[in-house]
Amino acid sequence: MALEIERRFLVAGEGWRPHVRWSRNLQQGYLAGSADGLTLRVRSDGIDAAWLTLKYPASGIARHEFEYAIPPPDADVLLERSAAQVLKRRYGLDLPGGDWVLDVFSGDNAPLVIAEVELESEQAAVEIPPWCSREITGIGGFSNASLAQRPFQLWPQAEQRPWLLNLTTQQT
Repeated sequence: MALEIERRFLVAGEGWRPHVRWSRNLQQGYLAGSADGLTLRVRSDGIDAAWLTLKYPASGIARHEFEYAIPPPDADVLLERSAAQVLKRRYGLDLPGGDWVLDVFSGDNAPLVIAEVELESEQAAVEIPPWCSREITGIGGFSNASLAQRPFQLWPQAEQRPWLLNLTTQQT
């Protein structure tokens, strides 16, 4: 059974840029989601790759994840039918300790920048780069599925402010 074990962080500043190995634009649409954490997502790079992914909680920070390549035209049809979407540019990073990616969100989720590291186990040691300003692992409002349904720019200012203040103070 496929498990995804990841930690997530808000990113401040541009210190991550020297670590970029690759990048691609992604559009994600959510076809199903439930209060118990089950999500069904379609993802496309808009060029030649697309995936259908089912995720649901396991234990701790682990989630069951089943991801399958699908034809891009199928993804286009599914994206047309998914009202809840996220747009972002994903960067693969050359950092040790796991598989690191960083997402720069656009549209209603700008100015969020979130780094993720996939780990072999929940106990795996990982060196957190200084530009990772605050850990958001397990904070539901920052999941991609939540951001698709309730984009960051639509959060009340009182909810946004603590997160944005943290990013501003880290950048200076």
